[in-house]
Amino acid sequence: MNRVGAVIMQQMRRQRMQPRQLQRCLEQVSPVEQPHLSTFTQLRCTSASAASNKQVTPPPRHDWNRAVSEAERIVGYPTSFLSLRWLLSDEIANVALHLRKLVGSAHPLMKTAKHLLYNGKNTMQAWGLIVLLVSKAAGHAPSIPDVEQDKSAGVLHSQRALAEVTEMIRISHLVHNSVVNLQSGTEAGQDATTYDDMSFGNKIGLLTGDYLLGHSSAELANLRNQEVVELISSAVRDFSESEFIGERDEQNNPLPFKPGTFQRPSLTVGVDFNEHDVMTPMPIGQVMGNPEQEWECRNILNAGSLLGKSCQASLKLAGQSEQMQRHAYRFGKHLALAWQACLDAESFQSPTLPPDATFSLVSAPVLFHLEHDPSLYKLIEPGKKSVDLIDYNKIHKEILAGPALAKTKELQRKHTEAALSVLQHFPATDARQALENIILAMQDL
Repeated sequence: MNRVGAVIMQQMRRQRMQPRQLQRCLEQVSPVEQPHLSTFTQLRCTSASAASNKQVTPPPRHDWNRAVSEAERIVGYPTSFLSLRWLLSDEIANVALHLRKLVGSAHPLMKTAKHLLYNGKNTMQAWGLIVLLVSKAAGHAPSIPDVEQDKSAGVLHSQRALAEVTEMIRISHLVHNSVVNLQSGTEAGQDATTYDDMSFGNKIGLLTGDYLLGHSSAELANLRNQEVVELISSAVRDFSESEFIGERDEQNNPLPFKPGTFQRPSLTVGVDFNEHDVMTPMPIGQVMGNPEQEWECRNILNAGSLLGKSCQASLKLAGQSEQMQRHAYRFGKHLALAWQACLDAESFQSPTLPPDATFSLVSAPVLFHLEHDPSLYKLIEPGKKSVDLIDYNKIHKEILAGPALAKTKELQRKHTEAALSVLQHFPATDARQALENIILAMQDL
């Protein structure tokens, strides 16, 4: 063995070189001297390199809070809760004072308020931020006057106003859904104190939701764009339509259709709006009985419509082409559906259901399991009177034993990949990268 080979072997014995260290040491040997290395040394090099290659590093997980913070920095706003300044108005400040009286009560409005203020993985109050990122990623037409541009943020002033409108409409919808049916409560024998708390909470919920919805309508009108007003107004209509799909309990909580009630059509019906006519209704009656399409129908009306049409409206304000506007709509729709699938699966991540925890009976895992095992509906039937009569723990256990959770995760991947695919039609910018990071972080939740 020549001098070079001897030195390398000596260092290996003294320092117990790791495979990567050995590889770097051998790379320093000149090509002229490498053939003179002993066969043993060459074999050690080859085996060390192979062992190093076998050590596969798992892909890094994407952090949701970091992705959102980076996105906020890109659009130049410190928070995705854009309508916070409206909540600090005198009217809402007075409502907040009265809301304190509900602390400790069981009114659903308190749970809604908690989720609105906690911007973690359990909620998605980044809708306005998504609209701004889509706006910045697409850019605007050269014909837009300079006075309309917020050059520090890279968006238009009208697009920022639209993002605020989007969040206010979303919040008003969630607050209105917190109103409870008092009639069933009195019949169930609630005491006077509980009844008064529920009645007061309903008043606060109605006033708050109406204020936000009314203020958003005024801001929407100030945009002075009839097509944008039509788009967002149709999304508000979709919220209402989503409340009239299928059976409901006395508190208006949705219940799934009984298996076999609707016959699945022989041809697959596309679940979406007519992109050229937002007033065309969705084919609700033709998709019931198909768990995936029924789920998409419910959640497009309840969430995907607003986010998709807001993204579409933002590019309309920017003077972008019809094709880019349709891409924006599809992106917002698929992102909302992917997020909803993530939320649906979250309730089934643990082997047992936490005490007093519930989940939506029209969530994707429930609908998928009803297709797999229609006998599960026997556990849901008591909910026609009230969902409080349902044994959620037993349903949770049944679903975990079947294929529904895996199908739900596949559903999330489907819409995640669809959103990423549509995003490729946008120019490669930091805003587009921020949207990709948010999607990937959502997938890792």
